[in-house]
Amino acid sequence: MMVLSFKPRAFIISLIKLYQVLVSPLMPSSCRFMPTCSTYASLAIDKYGIIKGGFLALIRILKCHPFHPGGYDPLK
Repeated sequence: MMVLSFKPRAFIISLIKLYQVLVSPLMPSSCRFMPTCSTYASLAIDKYGIIKGGFLALIRILKCHPFHPGGYDPLK
């Protein structure tokens, strides 16, 4: 008998990928950063887990405003 286990990290990353495929193409390209915030969030959650990775993604999203220059901001 196969037991399915719920993996929250994989689920959150799947939601981000779903956003990238379904929602992001419908919106005008206005990203200030490289990599994009959704890619950054996916990488951060995969590397650091939901709590720390989610916090890093939130900080990155909060930087997205007209007064921040943006640019290359890789995950460390």
